[in-house]
Amino acid sequence: MDIIYKRLTENELDTFIQMRINQLREEGATEEIDLVPNLEDYYKRHMADGTFVSWIAMDEDKIIGTSGMSFVEKPPYFGCPSGRIGLLSSMFTNPNYRRKGIAKELLSRVVSEAKEYGCGTVQITASDMGVKLYTDFGFKHNGNFMHYML
Repeated sequence: MDIIYKRLTENELDTFIQMRINQLREEGATEEIDLVPNLEDYYKRHMADGTFVSWIAMDEDKIIGTSGMSFVEKPPYFGCPSGRIGLLSSMFTNPNYRRKGIAKELLSRVVSEAKEYGCGTVQITASDMGVKLYTDFGFKHNGNFMHYML
């Protein structure tokens, strides 16, 4: 098994989007919504302006692992004086390739991208499956995270 890591380009976007949808379904999403057009629009716009980056893992010509980092800016605060935040998403490894260090390598690469972008923090809403990976990497729980649906 010879795994290659590379940055996502538009060439791999269709497969990347399908993997993102599979990931959301695996995490329990049941809504009957066609997300493909919205995801395609989002990734194309934000890859073009540099506010979304992704590293993927490939076994020959097959994508077997994905990662994503969206860069957002908030008013600076003491926990993040730059105000720049990396929002981690799309962390997914094909079930046949899990427990081989692929997700850790992808995470390391997108966290480096966030650091280069000037982010002071990286945030994620972790799936149950991902908690160990993120904890081992050094992520800390924030029990105050809440959201309000519009």
